[in-house]
Amino acid sequence: MHPQELLAQCLRALAGRVGFDPAEVEDVVAGNGIFTGDHGDCVGRLSALLAGWPQTVPGMTLNRFCGSGQQAVTIAATGVASGAQDLVVAGGVESMSRWGLAAGSATIDGHNPALRERFPTVPQGVSADLIATLAGLGRTDVDAYAVTSQDRAARAIAEGRFDRGVIPVNGPGGGVLLDRDEHPRPGTTLEGLARLRPAFAAAGATRPDGESRTYDELALARYPRAGSVEHVHHAGNSSGVVDGAAAVVVASGAWVKANGVTPRARIRATAAVGSEPVIMLTAPAPAARRCLAKAGMAVGDVDLWEINEAFAAVALTTIDDLGLDPDRVNVNGGAIALGHPIGATGAMLLGTILDELERQDLTAGLVTMCTGGGMGTATIIERV
Repeated sequence: MHPQELLAQCLRALAGRVGFDPAEVEDVVAGNGIFTGDHGDCVGRLSALLAGWPQTVPGMTLNRFCGSGQQAVTIAATGVASGAQDLVVAGGVESMSRWGLAAGSATIDGHNPALRERFPTVPQGVSADLIATLAGLGRTDVDAYAVTSQDRAARAIAEGRFDRGVIPVNGPGGGVLLDRDEHPRPGTTLEGLARLRPAFAAAGATRPDGESRTYDELALARYPRAGSVEHVHHAGNSSGVVDGAAAVVVASGAWVKANGVTPRARIRATAAVGSEPVIMLTAPAPAARRCLAKAGMAVGDVDLWEINEAFAAVALTTIDDLGLDPDRVNVNGGAIALGHPIGATGAMLLGTILDELERQDLTAGLVTMCTGGGMGTATIIERV
């Protein structure tokens, strides 16, 4: 299915659920992680047109790699908080099954040798393995985390915890093609994961074009204290390659009052930070700290956390860095079980954490993500 259609179905469902007139929407902000092929030509605007929304509704598309969907919501919130806008729809889409060769090379440098000389970026899986190596995380550690993610997602699905936030995907004739996530693997065991080969060892041993050193050697040149890169990640403890879309309504208090709509939460603070781009995936904790500082909050003021499970080591090291209670993090599983449709995930996680805050009658939640290029995003939401 075309990614425009995935996002368009979210837009139509959102208007129906919230009860707004699409003609009042002042912008559709969509995150996307590839920007080419059938994801190109401003998928935000084109999805709004495909959804049947009025031609007067504009759209824009942005790319902050894995944090694109979360950043789209931040852009919407910025417009509303500034008083420039009253009703914005934000989210994102990624059909990773349709990426093909358009996804480009394993390095994130725009094919610029000058930048590569300064920052010899490596495939994200190699970065994740480097993080695990430096943190002393072995294969059993990351596999055990993956089992927990699968178990939590299986329980959440069985108990209907995602039902409010998930819509079925319909085909051209209107029939349901898919009514639940198909990536989870309930019943995953440590023994089963132990049989999977490390997925990024071959990439680590590969030499990028024009380079005499392998990706592992490039990573170790920046982080010699690691000694070697221990490859521990594989398909079972890394985020799933999936297709997905998500959409969120961000509205001003004036619009809410004028339309008699009951708000569910407010965005209390947002943040983005940069980090060292070779190791790439270490910014969720710094982003969370910046976000907490902006909100005047401490770690203990947050009831629930969503740390995107790009790789098991990312979640584990972020939990450790922030001193979090693991029982308050990703309580319904994460991207290891549910998948990570790059441009959509951030908006999906905001919906997931809000649903769970309501289910448990809690107040504050924080979503944080790592992104390509060495960045992190964070958002604190608070029920109202």
